[in-house]
Amino acid sequence: MNPYVLTILLSSLGLGTALTFASSHWLLAWMGLEINTLAIIPLMAQQHHPRAVEATTKYFLTQATAAAMILFAATTNAWVMGEWGINDMSHPIASSMTIAALALKIGLAPMHFWLPEVLQGLDLFTGLILSTWQKLAPLALIIQVAPTVNPVMITLLGLLSTLVGGWGGLNQTQVRKILGYSSIAHMGWMVIISQYAPHLTLLALGTYVFMTSAAFLSLKVTSTTNIMTMTTMWSKAPVLVSTTALALLSLGGLPPLTGFMPKWLILQEMTKQQLPLTATVMALAALLSLYFYLRLCYAMTLTISPHATNAATPWRAQTTQSMVSLALFMTAALGLLPITPAILTLVA
Repeated sequence: MNPYVLTILLSSLGLGTALTFASSHWLLAWMGLEINTLAIIPLMAQQHHPRAVEATTKYFLTQATAAAMILFAATTNAWVMGEWGINDMSHPIASSMTIAALALKIGLAPMHFWLPEVLQGLDLFTGLILSTWQKLAPLALIIQVAPTVNPVMITLLGLLSTLVGGWGGLNQTQVRKILGYSSIAHMGWMVIISQYAPHLTLLALGTYVFMTSAAFLSLKVTSTTNIMTMTTMWSKAPVLVSTTALALLSLGGLPPLTGFMPKWLILQEMTKQQLPLTATVMALAALLSLYFYLRLCYAMTLTISPHATNAATPWRAQTTQSMVSLALFMTAALGLLPITPAILTLVA
């Protein structure tokens, strides 16, 4: 892709998200979401592969449907209540419709079916943008709208997403689809706590972005897209395999790693809110996700591919990619747990 065109598209992605962040009026927020959607579509279709075109079409249709629902909900609220402000979404039907539309935008269950399919059709860099940057603007709106929505609806969306994200990834062999289901599960954790402690939603989002970026960039370095090719990674980049396995375990939420922090704090907050049963179900759903991360780690570190040579490889394929961003994201994905109190002070 022409570097000038790429610059314009990436700038538009930033502009759309910033516009939604800065807006207090529904029309402006809707405009930001639309700019975001239109900016990523050329990036998704740039390969001119039938699967990429199919993924782009599916993404466009779902995002257009969600945008139309948001506009309809905002218009309904303005018509009935006379208010266009995001924080003045006081009509129950309008607020429920808005949450449903935003859930469709970020791929919360039961509106999640498009996300794994779309991710499977994209290259790893565009998949990374879709899994991280494209979630920011809708989640900012969810945090603002959550206090006006029926708590049962948000809790059900969160619970269902963590369960579906865990169950769905168990039977997959494609790494992008597994990361898609991982995204659904993490979004469930963020949404369920947004009504009680929005600062924990921001914390969970931050750690999710670090961990997912580390995973995607690691896979991009070795051009790995399925479990079979994961078994050959150790011969290409043994150190990278070790850190990637740790990043995946961090996504699963194992204690010494960064990923444990948001899950621990969210479960603690839900227990404080007298929701022990919901917290228990969430913790059990996290075990489902942990299983498929362990499966990936097993394939990477403990399995030798039948096509790989058993001798020590005398050369390594030199990558032309910048490793600085990968190193930064990997460090954040593995080592932030000890400074949890400092991070809580910053976000609270």
